[in-house]
Amino acid sequence: MKQVLQNLKTGELEVAELPSPQVRRGALLIQTRASLISAGSERMIVEFSKANLISKARQQPEKVKQVLDKIKTDGLLPTLEAVFSKLDEPMPLGYCNAGVVLDVGSDVSDFVPGDRVISNGPHAEIVCVPKNLCAKIPEGISDESAAFTVLSSVGLQGIRLLSPSLGEKFVVYGLGLIGLLSVQLLHAHGCEVIGIDLNPARLKLAQGYGARIVTAGSGGDLVSAANAWTEGKGVDGVLITAAAKTDEIIHQSAQMCRKRGRIVLVGVVGLNLRRSDFYEKEITFQVSCSYGPGRYDNKYEQSGQDYPRGFVRWTAQRNFQAVLDIMQAEKLNVDDLITNRFALEDASQAYDVVSKSPNALGVILKYVDEVEQSPKLAIKSASVPAAHAATVSVIGAGNFSKMILVPSISKAGGRIAYIADLNAAAAQHLAKKYGAENAVTDYKLILEDPEANAVLIAVPHNLHARLVCEAVEAGKHVFVEKPLAMNEDELSNVIEVVTKAKDRFIMVGFNRRFSPHTVKLKALLAGRSEPLCMNMTVNAGYIPPEHWVHDPVVGGGRIIGEGCHFFDLMVHLTRSRIKTVASMMVGQGAAVCEDKMSIILGFEDGSVGTVNYFANGSKKYPKETLEVFSEGRVARLENFRRVLGYGFKNFRKFKTSRQDKGHRAEFAAFVDLVTNGGDPLIPFDQLVNVTRASFAAVESAKGKGVISI
Repeated sequence: MKQVLQNLKTGELEVAELPSPQVRRGALLIQTRASLISAGSERMIVEFSKANLISKARQQPEKVKQVLDKIKTDGLLPTLEAVFSKLDEPMPLGYCNAGVVLDVGSDVSDFVPGDRVISNGPHAEIVCVPKNLCAKIPEGISDESAAFTVLSSVGLQGIRLLSPSLGEKFVVYGLGLIGLLSVQLLHAHGCEVIGIDLNPARLKLAQGYGARIVTAGSGGDLVSAANAWTEGKGVDGVLITAAAKTDEIIHQSAQMCRKRGRIVLVGVVGLNLRRSDFYEKEITFQVSCSYGPGRYDNKYEQSGQDYPRGFVRWTAQRNFQAVLDIMQAEKLNVDDLITNRFALEDASQAYDVVSKSPNALGVILKYVDEVEQSPKLAIKSASVPAAHAATVSVIGAGNFSKMILVPSISKAGGRIAYIADLNAAAAQHLAKKYGAENAVTDYKLILEDPEANAVLIAVPHNLHARLVCEAVEAGKHVFVEKPLAMNEDELSNVIEVVTKAKDRFIMVGFNRRFSPHTVKLKALLAGRSEPLCMNMTVNAGYIPPEHWVHDPVVGGGRIIGEGCHFFDLMVHLTRSRIKTVASMMVGQGAAVCEDKMSIILGFEDGSVGTVNYFANGSKKYPKETLEVFSEGRVARLENFRRVLGYGFKNFRKFKTSRQDKGHRAEFAAFVDLVTNGGDPLIPFDQLVNVTRASFAAVESAKGKGVISI
């Protein structure tokens, strides 16, 4: 199938061939009939992508600060690689889609195949969209008209925040698509409207919808015009739908308002507010968020949990339906707003028109009736390494795969047969960049291919154990990112499957074992005759409470998801399994307690280790610091950039030119193992021991005391 993608690094816009998405739980699979280009937000994305690096930095000063902090802790090269990798990814464009349902996932009861629906799906021939971001198209509304629904809902949500009542007077500042739609919606609320814009054609359209008009930039006084219209009383509110860098729009809007007037921002303008503007009149100011309540809430969007109608009357989906109803009642006219139509294949020309033509408003992309629907896309440019090389396939094309996993496998000489991900664009981009042979949206194609002898799993944590079992049962060697499992039941299933398949290698991504710094540490400690005392400080960094990693069902928490790294590092240094675990986390008062925890590990050889995993530190402080005390000596590992020795004979310092956490050596070893055979990189009993220790750490912190493994 075809989809419009924008590269943020190069500025290239392409209509790419991608594997078709697969229907998933709680979602609809939709064949697109028409989609609308947002002349505001999409144009901004395209213009940002075409800007040079300096201009990009100027547009995002807060990101520049984050980059500078990362350079201080991780070094220049790793930071630049992370920045360029983030920019070098395909961004799907579009969010105003109308089409026909092809299939529905489990947990979907309100839609059936054949329904005509709108969604916030991108410009693609086939899209998969969560059910709460879709709505049925009533009879009598064309696909092109329906494609305006989502954009109209953006304006409608702003209007709802204004709380208009019959007879009130409002200003709509900016008469682009959202502004012109908002003029009509305010009239439908029984309100009077004055529209402000620079463009004569847009002003004329607004006038046709019943608005009074004022030309911005003509030399006239906009505030005086609004005051004259209200006989000096001031307008009841202002809806700002403009896109401009100036702070003057907010200032003028406040001056237009009556005492206790309302200003709602839907567009993007300068926000250097003047206190006196708002203080003297007690004006309220609010920024509207997209199409309404539920937007950006994963439980609403991805998990399908609706808000109770009695408490949240207008959710994003209910706003969609309200717009469609008012279209059907012929109180919202969008036909006059369509200025251009292009075939999907001509999307580049369409965006040129949006960027360059001042009169372009509703630019519609049209789609063919017959679409090739296949979950597999062969990558023509792929080069196949020698036959003896490991044939690996990757499930998951997220950030870790893009930045670490796939580049490392490629450098190690592995043959990459498949990149699989539900995000077709991400799978295709990664496959093309690193010479994989196929991009797929159905991972089962990998399991069914007898030539794909190794599988690398880098997906959300709740899928790890299941995919490990499926891959092993399909006869594959497995590398899975941590954690191996999220609970004892999952771990028991993995143990049962792995025990029956002794000829398959199982590896968990405990890369720190393979760092040259860890290798140096282990060499320094060789020949010791006493137990080790170890202290690991992890400045983990803040992750918002709503992030999936904190979800006990999806992520399992950060100790199980990441803390296991440091448990394994200590197991490796002591050559001994963990015997006891005792931990304590901060008390009530923090939004998340579990990611601020001190954990004491007791080892079978008598060694002890403390892992202080704290997520409330500064980004300027190094992320990982390990101190090892042994027989009158101390070794200090600083953020995998250098090792310092105190009391060691003939050793004071080991340093690498850049941070090295061992990923490259780890994947090289895995490819070599799959190719040539040998002993497991990490004994399976150690993988199980570390995983159980992470479970125990969480349980102990809940008041269970010392737990024996």
